[in-house]
Parts: sequence; structure tokens; C-alpha cells
Amino acid sequence: MTPRDPLFPVTADLPLPATGEVLPPMRLGPFDGAALAFYAQASGDDNPLHLDPQAALAIGLPYPPVQGMLILAAFEPPLAAWRPDLRLIRLSAKFLRPVFAGDGLALSGKVVRRREEPEPEILLRLMVHVTASADLGDAPAGSSKGSAELAVLAEASLTWKKPHAS
Repeated sequence: MTPRDPLFPVTADLPLPATGEVLPPMRLGPFDGAALAFYAQASGDDNPLHLDPQAALAIGLPYPPVQGMLILAAFEPPLAAWRPDLRLIRLSAKFLRPVFAGDGLALSGKVVRRREEPEPEILLRLMVHVTASADLGDAPAGSSKGSAELAVLAEASLTWKKPHAS
């Protein structure tokens, strides 16, 4: 899915999405060890828990958990593909369970509020479910292989990228 995809036309004439509009299914991840290491270097979050499988095992986790902010950073590209005329202005989340390296994720959501004044804005309620793991072989008990658990609840506010004729 790209901004040039005919399902996501770029036009200044699109209205703000309506309250109740459901976002198309979007995939995030899976994040591998290289992605976690790259994010750790870029963000300064070099906690060994995220980078070393042995450190994760030592505290009872089956695999290194993905940094929460890396998961949230992954929201922006699919939201931009859905509506390239809108920009993300606010994002908050509650992490309900760890997401592990190799987990596949499904991002879903809907528009829960739309306002025109004082500035046009929509509020999205978003959910991230763990849908599948990468090939983990014999996943230890407690891993997320094969589950579809809710991992993240989030809210995102979006507005026009540039001035928009109403």
C-alpha cells in the first residue's frame, strides 16, 4: 500500500473521515533483531533486554521485546498511506502485553471523533493485535506464537497536512 495506490487517492477535495469510519486492515512488523538494534542506536534505548535474547530469557521472557516507541513509530506509514492528505499530530498508547521480536502485528481502528472547529481534527481509536510470529521453531510456553492477543490500545489525532478548502 503506497500513497499512489488507487485505493488511497491524493486529492485536496477529500473531506475529513466521518465518525465511525473503519480503517482498512494494516500490518506492522514483524520486527527482527536488526530492526531492534537499529532503533536502539537511533533512539539511545540500548537496554540489553531488547537486544540480547539471553537477557530476555534471564527475566522470564521468551524473546526480546520490541521497544514500545518503535511500535508506535510504525503507526505513521500505514496511517499516511490510508490518508496521505492528513498528518499525525498526537499519539498516545497503553501497552497491554509485550510484543516480541518476530511477532506479526495487525493495526486496526476507527474514527471516534471528528471536529471542524477550532481546527479540523479527527481522533482515531487504534488497536494492535499480535497475529502471528515469524518462524520461531519450537516456541517456548508463554510466547505469542499463533496468538491474536490485544497488545496495544492507542489514540491518534490527525489534521490536514496543509491548508484545506472546506
